[in-house]
Amino acid sequence: MPRFAANLTLLYNEHPFLDRFAAAARDGFRAVEILFPYAYPAAELAARLRDHGLQAVLFNAPPGDFEAGERGLAGLPGREADFRAAFERALAYAERLGCPRIHVMAGLAPAATDRAPLMAAYETNLAWAAAQAASAGREVLIEPINPRDMPGYLLNRQADAHAIVQRISAPNLKVQMDLYHCQIVEGDVATKLRQYLPTGRVGHLQIAGVPERHEPDTGELNYAYLFGVIDELSAAHGWTGWLGCEYRPARGAAAGATSDGLGWMSALSARST
Repeated sequence: MPRFAANLTLLYNEHPFLDRFAAAARDGFRAVEILFPYAYPAAELAARLRDHGLQAVLFNAPPGDFEAGERGLAGLPGREADFRAAFERALAYAERLGCPRIHVMAGLAPAATDRAPLMAAYETNLAWAAAQAASAGREVLIEPINPRDMPGYLLNRQADAHAIVQRISAPNLKVQMDLYHCQIVEGDVATKLRQYLPTGRVGHLQIAGVPERHEPDTGELNYAYLFGVIDELSAAHGWTGWLGCEYRPARGAAAGATSDGLGWMSALSARST
């Protein structure tokens, strides 16, 4: 059975953020991921993880001015100093939280801009970040994101992400493969899992129903089948990563929304026993 991590930014919105750790633990999660943890002191988050027996497995490096529309700094020429300061802050949080993976967002490509200098900056920044992270025992992840949810995002396709990882050739630089984004952009998800998981270049998976980004037992993807594929590949190739549950509960912030929508996970647990 795959190992699931609760995304505390999207799940459990019926609770204040710091109470979501306890809610996730009550529902049987043993790991969590967070989009951006920086609104809270690292010591406070570490205490919540410790108190509820949870492991932080992923969060994002600061993406720039998110409220102003920035979605990452790594692919923005001229913002190298900002990127490095942001990544160093992420490393400090990762150390305090014991988190092994940091997702680096690429950023948005300005309209009618030549992509070549953006990609050059992106790869230079990623190589630097991977070197810093290696010294701290962390992995750096890059994620293809669909342009419907994030128009203009610099990285959209799995093959492009893997090509970047191969060119930089840092063992701790890997791909964050979100099956929701993959289905929207490319489809053929099971084949892509079979193609990429055996390479050792996939550091983390994420799931959500398509197209509404609700629970994984809704929408057009057959996750029951895909979980079987992941189990098969894990057994054959030693993949031991987590699946981040990065979806929006269908009932929004209604009381019990997240827990009431976890029937898919309970059914999977029952089948595996």
